[in-house]
Amino acid sequence: MSIIVWHNPRCSKSRNGIKYLDEKDIEYEIRRYLDNPPSEDEIKDVLEKLGMSAKELMRTKESIYKELNLKEVNDENKLIEVMAQYPKLIERPIVINGEKAVVARPESKIDEIL
Repeated sequence: MSIIVWHNPRCSKSRNGIKYLDEKDIEYEIRRYLDNPPSEDEIKDVLEKLGMSAKELMRTKESIYKELNLKEVNDENKLIEVMAQYPKLIERPIVINGEKAVVARPESKIDEIL
C-alpha cells in the first residue's frame, strides 16, 4: 500500500488525518504540498481520483480566493492553474491510495480508500 498524504502541518484537520492513519498503524508518505506544490498535471490526476471539480477542491475562504475573484471563474483549467500557483487554495488533507483519493474531512473518510 503506497498512501500519500497532501499535508499542511499547521492545519488541525490535516493533523487529525495523520493521527488517524497512525492510530490504524498504516504506513504513508507525507507531501507538504505548500513546500512542494503539485503541478497542474498532478492536480488534474488527483481531481480525477477524487471525482471532483477544481472548484469543489478549492478553499473558498482563503483571502487569495477572494482577491483573485475566483468565485466568478468556472474554467476548470484556469482554476487548476491557479491552484498550482497558489497551493494554499487546495483543500486538505488529501489522502491518495493508488487510483483512489479522498479529502479526509472528517478523517474517517480515509476508510473509503483503504
